Amino acid sequence: MFPVVKGLKMGGMTSFLLVILALLCGPVVAAEFSVAALPGALVQVLARAQDGDRVVLQPGLHEGSIILSRAVELTGPATAVIRGEGTGNVITVDAPGVYIHGIEVTGSGLTLATQDSGIFVTPNGDNARIEDNRIDNNLIGIYLSGPDNAIVQNNDVVGRQDLRVNERGNGIQLWNTPGSQVIGNRVSQGRDGIFVTTSRENLFADNVFRDVRFAIHYMYTNHSEIRGNRSYDNTVGYALMYSDHLQVTGNLSDGDQDHGIMLNYANASNFRGNVVQHGGTKCVFIYNSNKNDFRDNMFEGCGIGVHFTAGSERNIIVDNAFIGNRTQVKYVGTRWLEWSQNGRGNYWSDNAAFDLDGDGIADRPYRPNDMLDQVVWAHPSAKLLINAPAFQILKWAQSRFPALHPGGVVDSAPLMVPPPISIIQGETNHAG
Repeated sequence: MFPVVKGLKMGGMTSFLLVILALLCGPVVAAEFSVAALPGALVQVLARAQDGDRVVLQPGLHEGSIILSRAVELTGPATAVIRGEGTGNVITVDAPGVYIHGIEVTGSGLTLATQDSGIFVTPNGDNARIEDNRIDNNLIGIYLSGPDNAIVQNNDVVGRQDLRVNERGNGIQLWNTPGSQVIGNRVSQGRDGIFVTTSRENLFADNVFRDVRFAIHYMYTNHSEIRGNRSYDNTVGYALMYSDHLQVTGNLSDGDQDHGIMLNYANASNFRGNVVQHGGTKCVFIYNSNKNDFRDNMFEGCGIGVHFTAGSERNIIVDNAFIGNRTQVKYVGTRWLEWSQNGRGNYWSDNAAFDLDGDGIADRPYRPNDMLDQVVWAHPSAKLLINAPAFQILKWAQSRFPALHPGGVVDSAPLMVPPPISIIQGETNHAG
């Protein structure tokens, strides 16, 4: 017996048939496929799968390369491995809403010109989710090439160790992928941990990078956030280039060889609560970058705390801690740069200062460099004379008569104690 439908005229045969059809045709139920580790099995299942279906890999080795052209969920136990043929991509995502999680992906091609990847997401792959996978021994680990709002989260990405660094691909690579997020991944052995270019409104948060060239390499990517990442013993921690309006907060660079943070034509960005420590060369390098705001950061134990070039203007550097750097600031120029604001400057560990009124601000300005520093930077062989009596007399004269300084950085309100740093304590140890 069919239910009574109110408002239906008994003589309305057409309406009656429509109601019967609606009652018989309920919602389509997604199918679940269990795929054995047999040659060709995965390709055959994917050819039948429809949007919303779930494809579960059984333990073992499954053949790539595969193309996901439907909005499927692809998953399996950690012992399920999709291995490519050594050419092209192992998995190509070419549909919106694909979800890949819990599996291992390995065996991409080795051609940088074709961007061979473990998982390659095309512009059709909007809202893709790639989570909790092991992406191992591919040229490029994961490549978001044009999708919107994709998520790459909690993956282990390990690059090729049998190639020279410049021959390797990047762990996670992004191009023109607005709104995409890369969160909580562990990346090692690639060329760059994350390489992003020509994008916007991205989030890179809580990732860990080891044994790569650049932890995060940023090009032409605006209005984005870099938060809570950890870079250990890489060549460069965070290389931010040709990008504007970035929020860079709570990141760690520990033991990076050349630069902890490097800015090259990066403008109008905020740097808060970052820690750079144990660096080999420079904690921060600022090159032709303008209108940036550095506050509440700690730069410790580097060869140079900040190397600041003359092409950079209108930057605010206040409430930071410069601790134990061999040279706190390297600035070669004749302009005066004020590194204090509203009666507060920065903390300098080598500033032998007094605070007679007890307000937490040193009684005299701090100048990290003098004329002799500039002579040595311009003529490195002059280091041989650094302890000569004439040099020492000139240093003493400049300390008593600041007008003798040729220009440079001055902190008119140096802090007596370092400001609190907002990075999560316990995460700044060298072991990670």
